[in-house]
Amino acid sequence: MYAIIDLETTGGQPAQDRITEIAIFIHDGEKVVDQFDTLLNPGRPIPFFISQLTGITDDMVRDAPKFHEVARKVVEMTEGCVFVAHNVRFDYSFMKKEFADLGFNYSRKTLCTVRLSRSLIPGQPSYSLGKLCQNIGIPLNGRHRAAGDAAATAILFDRLLKITQQEEALTNPAISPADTLAALDISAPAGNRPAAKQPSPRKVKAVQDAIKTALLPPNITPQKVAELPQSAGVYYFHNEQGEVIYVGKSINIYKRIQQHFAVDYKSRKSIEFKNSISDITWELTGSELVALLYESHEIKRMKPLYNRQQRRSVFPAGIFLRTDEQGYKHLYYGRADDHAESHPLIALGNQYKAKGFLFHKVAKFNLCQKLCDLYKTQGSCFDYQVHRCKGACLGLEPPEEYNQRVEEAIESFTYEHGSFVVMGQGRHESEKSLVVVENGRYLGFGYVDDTFTARRLDDFKLAITRYNDNKDVQQIIRQYLRTKHKDKVKVFR
Repeated sequence: MYAIIDLETTGGQPAQDRITEIAIFIHDGEKVVDQFDTLLNPGRPIPFFISQLTGITDDMVRDAPKFHEVARKVVEMTEGCVFVAHNVRFDYSFMKKEFADLGFNYSRKTLCTVRLSRSLIPGQPSYSLGKLCQNIGIPLNGRHRAAGDAAATAILFDRLLKITQQEEALTNPAISPADTLAALDISAPAGNRPAAKQPSPRKVKAVQDAIKTALLPPNITPQKVAELPQSAGVYYFHNEQGEVIYVGKSINIYKRIQQHFAVDYKSRKSIEFKNSISDITWELTGSELVALLYESHEIKRMKPLYNRQQRRSVFPAGIFLRTDEQGYKHLYYGRADDHAESHPLIALGNQYKAKGFLFHKVAKFNLCQKLCDLYKTQGSCFDYQVHRCKGACLGLEPPEEYNQRVEEAIESFTYEHGSFVVMGQGRHESEKSLVVVENGRYLGFGYVDDTFTARRLDDFKLAITRYNDNKDVQQIIRQYLRTKHKDKVKVFR
């Protein structure tokens, strides 16, 4: 049994928007045998542009039932049914959210008629419900109303089932629109459904395949997913124009992408993201650390539409270190190009962030605001006046004691060793990966074979490809080295 469902909502965000109309058509594999539709009171105003689109206004839903009042009927009607919709993740996500708000876990197998249409009716200029129905002769009365869209989806679903059985293209003129209207023979009263007929083996296979692949983006085939490597690396999602719209990384690309497609998307943007994925490519790295570093580099280089983090590629500010004549170490912030003679301990996006970062370290490690250039004064800093500074600003605390806390602060955002090489797994058994850091600066990564030998840091530097150092890669390397990794770290003094 199949529950063909369409919802109208107050917007595209399941986490915050609500359902305003629901329509359910129960299909037994041969015809529609039951139907239910109703307006719903969403408990909030309907935005004007949504009313313009659907025709549903606040006045129309004021006296309509709320979702909890029809929830039992929805559960009973769809029990044991496959949840079918055109772009099923949208409707299914809204339904799950409404039930979750009631403390109920609504779970059904799903089937997407967009994906099934792409498979069985290839070459259509558009697979949106309106344009697809227009192109293949399905009547669509009441566009953007739940009953009208659900009825059209029911006809479409019935035709798709017939294609699998008759091995006949849907665009064949022998199938007229009038023939398909018979698929909506709603003659059985609610609560008195006939037993489902046994569909043909071919029909069963087509539908089962559609159910299995319902979680995949419409343009991604199961064969493409099956080809994904179960190895560490970086992967790319492309749109129909071939543009990279997302870059990710994983120690197992196959499993990670399966997880991408298995989640219930909570917003229209995330649904659009999933539906726009038309191809997947990848680059194997062997090493998890290299995958993390290369992903960061590629996001900064490509700035994909759906990557929000690590897009910044320029870090013009930073934290620096100097020692004064009395032997006190000063942490201070500034523009990187103003201190070209010294490399920043950490690069940051702008001076505002650098100043905030330094204030945080001063508070955490009990440093002196004056010695960190955060409090301009000839006398003591403000923290000394409130007994948070131990008097380094007045020379009351010995430099050795103060500098020890400065080193602890630096250690919290820099590497344990100044120059080192991380040697990890390569892309195949006879290869090793190298990540090189010199004087606290990330230089890049590369690969060598098992016969490679090196004694000096310069030997490793010749074996890598250079990449930019920045705050993001510094954090990636620091965090990775604190994990229980199996890589070898060779330190140079």
